[in-house]
Amino acid sequence: MSLTPPSDEARAAARARLEALATPPGALGRLGELGVWLSACQGEVPPRALDRVRLVIFAGDHGVAAHGVSAFPPAITGAMVRTFVAQKAGVTALARAQGVHVRVLDLGVDEDFADLDETARAALTAYKVRRGSGAIHLQDALTEQETVQALAAGAAVARDEIAAGADLLLSGDMGIGNTTPAAALVAAALGLPASEVTGRGTGVDDAVLLHKVAVVDAALERARDRLDDPVATLTALSSADLAAATGYLLGAARSGVPVLLDGLMSVACALTADRIEPGAAAWFAAGHRSTEPAQSLALAKLGLEPLLDLGLRLGEGSGAVAAVPVVRSAAALLRDVALLSELAGAPA
Repeated sequence: MSLTPPSDEARAAARARLEALATPPGALGRLGELGVWLSACQGEVPPRALDRVRLVIFAGDHGVAAHGVSAFPPAITGAMVRTFVAQKAGVTALARAQGVHVRVLDLGVDEDFADLDETARAALTAYKVRRGSGAIHLQDALTEQETVQALAAGAAVARDEIAAGADLLLSGDMGIGNTTPAAALVAAALGLPASEVTGRGTGVDDAVLLHKVAVVDAALERARDRLDDPVATLTALSSADLAAATGYLLGAARSGVPVLLDGLMSVACALTADRIEPGAAAWFAAGHRSTEPAQSLALAKLGLEPLLDLGLRLGEGSGAVAAVPVVRSAAALLRDVALLSELAGAPA
Protein backbone atom coordinates (compact mmCIF):
# COMPACT_ATOMS: atom_id res chain seq x y z
CA MET A 1 0.00 0.00 0.00
CA SER A 2 1.30 3.44 -0.92
CA LEU A 3 1.28 5.98 1.90
CA THR A 4 0.38 9.62 1.45
CA PRO A 5 3.21 11.67 3.01
CA PRO A 6 2.68 14.74 5.18
CA SER A 7 1.88 17.85 3.13
CA ASP A 8 4.91 19.49 1.52
CA GLU A 9 2.78 22.56 0.81
CA ALA A 10 1.82 22.92 4.47
CA ARG A 11 5.42 22.27 5.51
CA ALA A 12 6.69 25.09 3.28
CA ALA A 13 3.98 27.47 4.50
CA ALA A 14 4.68 26.58 8.13
CA ARG A 15 8.40 27.14 7.64
CA ALA A 16 7.67 30.52 6.08
CA ARG A 17 5.45 31.39 9.04
CA LEU A 18 8.15 30.28 11.47
CA GLU A 19 10.67 32.57 9.78
CA ALA A 20 8.16 35.44 9.92
CA LEU A 21 7.43 35.17 13.67
CA ALA A 22 8.38 38.00 15.98
CA THR A 23 11.31 36.00 17.34
CA PRO A 24 15.03 36.09 16.49
CA PRO A 25 15.94 33.79 13.59
CA GLY A 26 16.36 30.24 14.85
CA ALA A 27 15.44 31.22 18.41
CA LEU A 28 12.77 28.54 18.74
CA GLY A 29 15.24 25.80 17.86
CA ARG A 30 13.72 22.33 17.63
CA LEU A 31 10.37 23.61 18.88
CA GLY A 32 10.04 25.52 15.64
CA GLU A 33 10.86 22.47 13.53
CA LEU A 34 8.44 20.36 15.57
CA GLY A 35 5.69 22.88 14.86
CA VAL A 36 6.50 22.71 11.15
CA TRP A 37 6.28 18.89 11.24
CA LEU A 38 2.93 19.06 12.99
CA SER A 39 1.58 21.51 10.40
CA ALA A 40 2.73 19.18 7.62
CA CYS A 41 0.98 16.24 9.28
CA GLN A 42 -2.24 18.20 9.81
CA GLY A 43 -2.09 19.94 6.45
CA GLU A 44 -2.86 23.20 8.27
CA VAL A 45 -0.91 26.37 9.01
CA PRO A 46 -0.78 27.25 11.80
CA PRO A 47 -1.32 23.83 13.39
CA ARG A 48 -4.40 23.04 15.42
CA ALA A 49 -4.12 22.62 19.17
CA LEU A 50 -3.70 19.00 20.29
CA ASP A 51 -6.74 18.47 22.49
CA ARG A 52 -7.30 14.72 21.99
CA VAL A 53 -4.07 12.82 22.59
CA ARG A 54 -4.58 9.07 23.02
CA LEU A 55 -2.17 6.37 24.20
CA VAL A 56 -2.63 2.64 23.57
CA ILE A 57 -0.56 0.20 25.65
CA PHE A 58 -0.07 -3.16 23.92
CA ALA A 59 0.54 -5.92 26.46
CA GLY A 60 1.85 -9.42 25.97
CA ASP A 61 4.07 -12.13 27.42
CA HIS A 62 7.27 -13.32 25.78
CA GLY A 63 8.60 -16.86 25.77
CA VAL A 64 12.16 -15.69 26.33
CA ALA A 65 11.15 -14.34 29.75
CA ALA A 66 11.31 -17.94 31.01
CA HIS A 67 14.94 -18.19 29.86
CA GLY A 68 16.73 -15.79 32.18
CA VAL A 69 16.75 -12.54 30.18
CA SER A 70 14.89 -10.30 32.65
CA ALA A 71 15.26 -9.16 36.23
CA PHE A 72 11.56 -9.85 36.85
CA PRO A 73 9.33 -12.94 36.49
CA PRO A 74 6.70 -13.18 33.72
CA ALA A 75 3.85 -12.93 36.25
CA ILE A 76 4.60 -9.21 36.54
CA THR A 77 3.07 -8.61 33.11
CA GLY A 78 -0.45 -9.49 34.24
CA ALA A 79 0.00 -7.65 37.53
CA MET A 80 1.00 -4.48 35.69
CA VAL A 81 -1.90 -4.78 33.27
CA ARG A 82 -4.24 -4.77 36.27
CA THR A 83 -2.40 -1.69 37.56
CA PHE A 84 -3.06 0.09 34.26
CA VAL A 85 -6.73 -0.87 34.44
CA ALA A 86 -6.83 0.56 37.97
CA GLN A 87 -5.05 3.71 36.71
CA LYS A 88 -2.31 3.37 39.31
CA ALA A 89 0.75 2.93 37.07
CA GLY A 90 3.53 5.39 36.31
CA VAL A 91 2.22 6.13 32.84
CA THR A 92 -1.37 6.61 34.00
CA ALA A 93 -0.20 9.18 36.55
CA LEU A 94 1.69 11.05 33.83
CA ALA A 95 -1.23 10.75 31.42
CA ARG A 96 -3.68 12.14 33.96
CA ALA A 97 -1.42 15.15 34.49
CA GLN A 98 -1.30 15.81 30.74
CA GLY A 99 -4.90 15.00 29.84
CA VAL A 100 -3.90 11.98 27.75
CA HIS A 101 -6.46 9.19 27.32
CA VAL A 102 -5.03 5.71 28.08
CA ARG A 103 -6.24 2.38 26.73
CA VAL A 104 -4.58 -0.94 27.59
CA LEU A 105 -5.05 -4.02 25.43
CA ASP A 106 -4.04 -7.63 26.07
CA LEU A 107 -2.73 -9.02 22.78
CA GLY A 108 -0.75 -11.91 24.23
CA VAL A 109 -0.64 -11.99 28.03
CA ASP A 110 -0.37 -15.54 29.34
CA GLU A 111 -3.56 -15.42 31.41
CA ASP A 112 -7.25 -14.71 30.99
CA PHE A 113 -7.92 -12.01 33.64
CA ALA A 114 -10.92 -13.92 34.95
CA ASP A 115 -10.80 -11.82 38.14
CA LEU A 116 -11.78 -8.64 36.29
CA ASP A 117 -15.42 -7.72 35.85
CA GLU A 118 -16.92 -8.80 32.54
CA THR A 119 -16.97 -5.33 30.98
CA ALA A 120 -13.35 -4.55 31.85
CA ARG A 121 -12.18 -7.99 30.73
CA ALA A 122 -14.03 -7.71 27.41
CA ALA A 123 -12.46 -4.33 26.68
CA LEU A 124 -9.00 -5.54 27.67
CA THR A 125 -9.03 -8.74 25.60
CA ALA A 126 -11.06 -7.58 22.59
CA TYR A 127 -8.11 -8.06 20.22
CA LYS A 128 -6.29 -10.92 21.95
CA VAL A 129 -4.28 -13.11 19.57
CA ARG A 130 -2.83 -15.79 21.87
CA ARG A 131 -1.51 -16.48 25.37
CA GLY A 132 2.21 -15.76 25.36
CA SER A 133 4.59 -15.87 22.41
CA GLY A 134 7.23 -18.39 21.41
CA ALA A 135 10.75 -18.21 22.85
CA ILE A 136 12.43 -16.65 19.82
CA HIS A 137 15.81 -18.34 20.20
CA LEU A 138 14.07 -21.73 20.03
CA GLN A 139 10.97 -21.21 17.90
CA ASP A 140 8.95 -18.61 16.04
CA ALA A 141 7.17 -16.06 18.17
CA LEU A 142 3.95 -16.39 16.15
CA THR A 143 2.44 -18.36 13.34
CA GLU A 144 2.08 -16.59 10.00
CA GLN A 145 -1.68 -16.31 10.55
CA GLU A 146 -1.20 -14.87 14.04
CA THR A 147 1.14 -12.23 12.61
CA VAL A 148 -1.49 -11.22 10.06
CA GLN A 149 -4.12 -11.17 12.82
CA ALA A 150 -1.97 -9.02 15.12
CA LEU A 151 -1.11 -6.52 12.37
CA ALA A 152 -4.79 -6.23 11.50
CA ALA A 153 -5.72 -5.82 15.16
CA GLY A 154 -3.26 -2.96 15.58
CA ALA A 155 -4.58 -1.21 12.48
CA ALA A 156 -8.14 -1.62 13.76
CA VAL A 157 -7.15 -0.12 17.11
CA ALA A 158 -5.64 2.89 15.33
CA ARG A 159 -8.91 3.35 13.44
CA ASP A 160 -10.81 3.09 16.74
CA GLU A 161 -8.71 5.81 18.34
CA ILE A 162 -8.92 8.09 15.31
CA ALA A 163 -12.69 7.62 15.18
CA ALA A 164 -12.74 8.69 18.84
CA GLY A 165 -11.15 11.97 17.75
CA ALA A 166 -7.42 11.40 18.28
CA ASP A 167 -5.26 14.18 16.84
CA LEU A 168 -2.03 12.62 18.17
CA LEU A 169 -1.47 8.93 18.90
CA LEU A 170 1.04 7.38 21.31
CA SER A 171 2.19 3.77 21.55
CA GLY A 172 3.04 2.08 24.84
CA ASP A 173 4.08 -1.43 25.89
CA MET A 174 3.95 -3.91 28.73
CA GLY A 175 5.56 -7.33 28.76
CA ILE A 176 8.34 -8.84 30.84
CA GLY A 177 11.20 -9.80 28.52
CA ASN A 178 10.02 -7.53 25.69
CA THR A 179 13.35 -5.75 25.20
CA THR A 180 14.80 -9.06 23.92
CA PRO A 181 12.49 -9.46 20.87
CA ALA A 182 12.56 -5.69 20.31
CA ALA A 183 16.38 -5.74 20.18
CA ALA A 184 16.18 -8.68 17.77
CA LEU A 185 13.83 -6.73 15.49
CA VAL A 186 16.26 -3.81 15.39
CA ALA A 187 19.24 -6.10 14.77
CA ALA A 188 17.38 -7.79 11.93
CA ALA A 189 16.43 -4.49 10.32
CA LEU A 190 19.90 -2.96 10.59
CA GLY A 191 21.99 -6.06 10.00
CA LEU A 192 23.75 -5.72 13.35
CA PRO A 193 24.98 -8.35 15.83
CA ALA A 194 23.25 -8.79 19.17
CA SER A 195 26.19 -7.29 21.05
CA GLU A 196 25.50 -3.86 19.49
CA VAL A 197 21.76 -3.72 20.15
CA THR A 198 21.14 -5.57 23.40
CA GLY A 199 20.71 -3.55 26.60
CA ARG A 200 19.95 -4.18 30.25
CA GLY A 201 16.16 -3.85 29.99
CA THR A 202 14.78 -3.88 33.53
CA GLY A 203 18.32 -3.56 34.91
CA VAL A 204 19.97 -6.95 34.57
CA ASP A 205 23.55 -7.54 35.76
CA ASP A 206 26.54 -8.26 33.54
CA ALA A 207 26.12 -12.04 33.58
CA VAL A 208 22.47 -11.85 32.55
CA LEU A 209 23.31 -9.27 29.89
CA LEU A 210 25.82 -11.66 28.32
CA HIS A 211 23.22 -14.42 28.36
CA LYS A 212 20.65 -12.05 26.81
CA VAL A 213 23.09 -11.21 24.00
CA ALA A 214 23.52 -14.94 23.34
CA VAL A 215 19.75 -15.42 23.21
CA VAL A 216 19.34 -12.60 20.68
CA ASP A 217 22.21 -13.95 18.58
CA ALA A 218 20.63 -17.42 18.60
CA ALA A 219 17.29 -15.96 17.54
CA LEU A 220 18.88 -14.06 14.66
CA GLU A 221 20.78 -17.14 13.51
CA ARG A 222 17.67 -19.32 13.69
CA ALA A 223 15.68 -16.89 11.51
CA ARG A 224 18.52 -15.66 9.29
CA ASP A 225 16.91 -16.76 6.00
CA ARG A 226 13.77 -14.67 6.63
CA LEU A 227 15.17 -11.40 7.94
CA ASP A 228 14.93 -9.57 4.61
CA ASP A 229 11.13 -9.81 4.85
CA PRO A 230 9.79 -7.53 7.61
CA VAL A 231 6.52 -9.44 8.07
CA ALA A 232 8.36 -12.77 8.23
CA THR A 233 10.72 -11.12 10.72
CA LEU A 234 7.73 -10.30 12.93
CA THR A 235 6.60 -13.93 12.78
CA ALA A 236 10.04 -15.21 13.76
CA LEU A 237 11.23 -12.62 16.28
CA SER A 238 8.45 -10.45 17.70
CA SER A 239 5.28 -11.25 19.69
CA ALA A 240 1.56 -10.59 19.42
CA ASP A 241 1.85 -7.24 21.18
CA LEU A 242 4.81 -6.01 19.12
CA ALA A 243 3.20 -7.08 15.85
CA ALA A 244 -0.01 -5.32 16.86
CA ALA A 245 1.91 -2.17 17.78
CA THR A 246 3.49 -2.29 14.32
CA GLY A 247 0.03 -2.51 12.76
CA TYR A 248 -1.14 0.38 14.93
CA LEU A 249 1.70 2.60 13.70
CA LEU A 250 1.00 1.63 10.10
CA GLY A 251 -2.70 2.36 10.63
CA ALA A 252 -1.92 5.82 11.96
CA ALA A 253 0.40 6.61 9.04
CA ARG A 254 -2.14 5.35 6.50
CA SER A 255 -4.79 7.57 8.09
CA GLY A 256 -2.54 10.61 8.19
CA VAL A 257 -2.48 10.96 11.98
CA PRO A 258 0.87 11.78 13.65
CA VAL A 259 2.40 9.49 16.26
CA LEU A 260 4.69 10.30 19.17
CA LEU A 261 6.91 7.27 19.77
CA ASP A 262 8.07 6.02 23.16
CA GLY A 263 11.01 3.76 23.98
CA LEU A 264 12.64 0.70 22.46
CA MET A 265 9.52 -1.33 21.79
CA SER A 266 7.69 1.54 20.13
CA VAL A 267 10.71 2.48 18.03
CA ALA A 268 11.48 -1.13 17.04
CA CYS A 269 7.89 -1.38 15.80
CA ALA A 270 8.22 1.97 14.00
CA LEU A 271 11.36 0.74 12.26
CA THR A 272 9.52 -2.43 11.22
CA ALA A 273 6.50 -0.43 10.06
CA ASP A 274 8.76 1.69 7.88
CA ARG A 275 10.27 -1.48 6.43
CA ILE A 276 6.79 -2.76 5.57
CA GLU A 277 5.64 0.55 4.09
CA PRO A 278 8.55 2.91 3.38
CA GLY A 279 7.63 6.47 4.26
CA ALA A 280 5.64 5.60 7.37
CA ALA A 281 8.34 7.20 9.53
CA ALA A 282 7.43 10.64 8.15
CA TRP A 283 4.37 10.48 10.40
CA PHE A 284 6.40 9.71 13.54
CA ALA A 285 8.23 11.87 16.07
CA ALA A 286 10.42 10.52 18.89
CA GLY A 287 9.24 11.35 22.39
CA HIS A 288 12.36 10.46 24.35
CA ARG A 289 15.68 8.66 24.29
CA SER A 290 15.66 5.31 26.03
CA THR A 291 18.69 3.89 27.80
CA GLU A 292 18.52 0.88 25.43
CA PRO A 293 21.18 1.02 22.67
CA ALA A 294 18.86 -0.47 20.05
CA GLN A 295 16.48 2.47 20.39
CA SER A 296 19.14 5.05 19.53
CA LEU A 297 20.33 2.96 16.58
CA ALA A 298 16.79 2.58 15.25
CA LEU A 299 16.04 6.29 15.68
CA ALA A 300 19.18 7.17 13.74
CA LYS A 301 18.05 4.90 10.90
CA LEU A 302 14.62 6.55 10.91
CA GLY A 303 16.17 10.04 11.00
CA LEU A 304 14.42 10.95 14.26
CA GLU A 305 15.90 12.94 17.14
CA PRO A 306 14.25 12.45 20.57
CA LEU A 307 12.58 15.43 22.20
CA LEU A 308 13.57 14.42 25.75
CA ASP A 309 16.52 12.62 27.31
CA LEU A 310 15.63 11.97 30.94
CA GLY A 311 17.23 8.58 31.50
CA LEU A 312 13.82 6.92 31.48
CA ARG A 313 13.53 3.14 31.12
CA LEU A 314 10.04 2.63 32.51
CA GLY A 315 8.38 1.85 29.19
CA GLU A 316 4.57 1.82 29.19
CA GLY A 317 4.50 4.88 26.90
CA SER A 318 5.78 7.08 29.73
CA GLY A 319 8.46 8.89 27.71
CA ALA A 320 6.00 9.75 24.95
CA VAL A 321 3.46 11.06 27.47
CA ALA A 322 6.17 13.15 29.16
CA ALA A 323 6.95 14.73 25.78
CA VAL A 324 3.34 15.69 24.98
CA PRO A 325 3.70 19.20 26.53
CA VAL A 326 6.66 19.83 24.23
CA VAL A 327 4.58 19.01 21.15
CA ARG A 328 1.70 21.14 22.40
CA SER A 329 4.12 23.99 23.07
CA ALA A 330 5.50 23.77 19.54
CA ALA A 331 1.99 24.02 18.10
CA ALA A 332 1.13 26.97 20.35
CA LEU A 333 4.27 28.90 19.36
CA LEU A 334 3.63 28.55 15.65
CA ARG A 335 -0.03 29.38 16.15
CA ASP A 336 -0.05 32.18 18.73
CA VAL A 337 3.17 34.17 18.42
CA ALA A 338 2.72 37.45 16.52
CA LEU A 339 4.25 37.94 13.11
CA LEU A 340 7.06 40.46 12.80
CA SER A 341 5.01 42.26 10.14
CA GLU A 342 2.21 42.74 12.65
CA LEU A 343 4.59 44.37 15.11
CA ALA A 344 6.02 46.60 12.41
CA GLY A 345 2.53 47.80 11.48
CA ALA A 346 1.39 48.39 15.05
CA PRO A 347 0.78 51.97 16.23
CA ALA A 348 3.62 53.58 18.17
